[in-house]
Amino acid sequence: MLAGQFQGASNQAWLSLRFAGDQGTTRLLDRAHYGPLRVQKALYPEHVSICHAIIVHPPGGVVGGDELTIKASVDQGAHAFLTTPGAAKWYRANGKVSGQHVQLQVADAATLEWLPQETIFFDHAHVTLEHQVELQGDARYIGGEILCFGRTASGESFNGGRVSQQTSIRRDGKLVWFEQGMLDGGGAAMQSRLGLAGCTVCATLIVAGKSFPASLVQQLRDLASQLTGGKASVGATQIKSLLVLRLLGHSSELARQWMMQAWQIVRPELLGHAAHIPRIWNT
Repeated sequence: MLAGQFQGASNQAWLSLRFAGDQGTTRLLDRAHYGPLRVQKALYPEHVSICHAIIVHPPGGVVGGDELTIKASVDQGAHAFLTTPGAAKWYRANGKVSGQHVQLQVADAATLEWLPQETIFFDHAHVTLEHQVELQGDARYIGGEILCFGRTASGESFNGGRVSQQTSIRRDGKLVWFEQGMLDGGGAAMQSRLGLAGCTVCATLIVAGKSFPASLVQQLRDLASQLTGGKASVGATQIKSLLVLRLLGHSSELARQWMMQAWQIVRPELLGHAAHIPRIWNT
């Protein structure tokens, strides 16, 4: 990958990562970047077979016109865990659209966990998000996101702007999950029961690679009900070898607790490894 292929406007940044197995150890073999988007080093907080990497965007926020591209591939038998050091902030648009494009490739018998911290859309942000996952053979994938509309802790609502999102997951080239949507700040979809239903936080956890027993799906539903206590709407749906968990509420902290606890239930069942909470999530 050549920097010249991606260079253009000064507000463009990209990051490319490749993980591969090496006699039982997952190594970050290739790492390239352009602009303010990078991974500092590979981490092994739980076992050498699982490589953790923290994706850092030094500016701390994204302004109108910024374009972030993240590409990661995991070779056969390797296991990578990707997260971020803090919330992603998408600032008020300055007449230009900002965007993030994520492309993930997971080879047969490999695993990728994509669990960034929450995303906050400031009022009047104009953002396009694209998330593409390509799985091969028996690849396993866990992906999560928490979206916060407006800085509610500061009394701000998402009254203007637009957020467009598209997510796709393919296995051996066949589409197994696709969703897209567009939300206008202050628009009808923010109040509609078919949209945010008046909520300001939306969280999703998608697990691909196994058909889970009905008892585990019910356990996840019971956990959500106990944890949220009616303060959020939650759901768990299994579609063949795909499990989709949703939350709609008003608290990013509650959404984070729900996602961590759901992940702690699902991960051992899917991967045979206990869920090791990254230390960066507690700082």
